[in-house]
Amino acid sequence: MKKTEIRTSKLGEGLTRYLRENMGIIIAFAVLYAFLSINPVTSHAFFKSQNMFNVLRQISTNLYLACGMTMVIILGGIDLSVGSIIALSGCVAAACVVRHGMSIPVALLAGILVGVLFGMLNGLIISKTTIPAFIVTLATMNIARGFAYVYTGGSPVRVVTKEWQFIGAGYIGIFPTPVIILLIILIFTVLLMNNTRLGRHIYAVGGNVQAARFSGISVTKVKFRVYAYSGLMAGIAGVVLASRMYSGQPTAGNGAEMDAIAAVVVGGTSMAGGSGKIGGTIIGALIIGFLNNGLNLMDVNSFWQYVVKGLVILLAVFIDFVRNRNKR
Repeated sequence: MKKTEIRTSKLGEGLTRYLRENMGIIIAFAVLYAFLSINPVTSHAFFKSQNMFNVLRQISTNLYLACGMTMVIILGGIDLSVGSIIALSGCVAAACVVRHGMSIPVALLAGILVGVLFGMLNGLIISKTTIPAFIVTLATMNIARGFAYVYTGGSPVRVVTKEWQFIGAGYIGIFPTPVIILLIILIFTVLLMNNTRLGRHIYAVGGNVQAARFSGISVTKVKFRVYAYSGLMAGIAGVVLASRMYSGQPTAGNGAEMDAIAAVVVGGTSMAGGSGKIGGTIIGALIIGFLNNGLNLMDVNSFWQYVVKGLVILLAVFIDFVRNRNKR
């Protein structure tokens, strides 16, 4: 058999497996998409290219976080600090330009580095102690948000240059820059999870920590690297969002961790750890993104939007509970 035929066969098998594993959420997304398409209240604006690009731009930030959150949850952990890291990373990057006169590339790297450092701090504490990840990241969530307020004095740090705005509000051809960045991140994350030793070790540790340890896997290193990666994704999300809003804001990213967790859980990743795919997370993020968009087009009160998203998350967790119970 020729190499091209082998590659085609593997691609077909992978696509078939992907559809089989995610059939439930694919159907849910199709139903939501069809409803928004035929609903007379939303159909007039839903199909406009500007609306579609706006949805993609909005979910890109959530998907940056969700890529890292998927790995964290497969590991059996949680990261509540990513929303606050978004705020601090964006504020640091903007301040580096406005207050310290740094070039924009250096400032963006400084903001991303802040995210990595907080991720490493989370990973270090979680991997070296028995303190639950929920408690550790809850603490660093408050620390990062506090630093953002202290550093900015509670006021936005505005950057109005076109070069700054390009990362979050610009276009490459007809595609928004954040979407191009998202594609790169998604490809890298999929390869990391499916084609590297670290990816296999993440599933092993999430499935059974003791068994992974007995098989020679360094659980400490795996946890540290996963939380560092989650911090990296939050740092990237922070600078992209700051660019899109033309400023670093200490209030940015408020509740972003919940949207990321929602995308991961709706996408079929088990909260018990050990199972989940980035492909499912992508569909989960699309569902959350189009749900938000649809509720906005229907002029649903923002307070009720929180209720709807909460019910969606609860339903997804319940389905995960039933699925895991049936496996026993």
